[in-house]
Amino acid sequence: MGIFMTVVVGFLAGSAAKYLMPGDEGGGFILTTLLGVGGAFVGSFLGRFVGIYTTSLLGNFLGATVGAVVLLFVYNKFKGKS
Repeated sequence: MGIFMTVVVGFLAGSAAKYLMPGDEGGGFILTTLLGVGGAFVGSFLGRFVGIYTTSLLGNFLGATVGAVVLLFVYNKFKGKS
């Protein structure tokens, strides 16, 4: 159940990140899910580094969304160069 919830929260966080930073990234469902799951890892790492990490579902979602926005920003920078 943990992996399933990670994918669900990751998809929702990736969708929120794409809503916050609209653009033409392409990739659809797969990129959105990977972006959100990767954002969950980035968000939890940054949250622990700064000392504000929480284990609640809302905290995980917010951390994953912030991480996904960071990953989306980096993705757009690298995609724009090619």
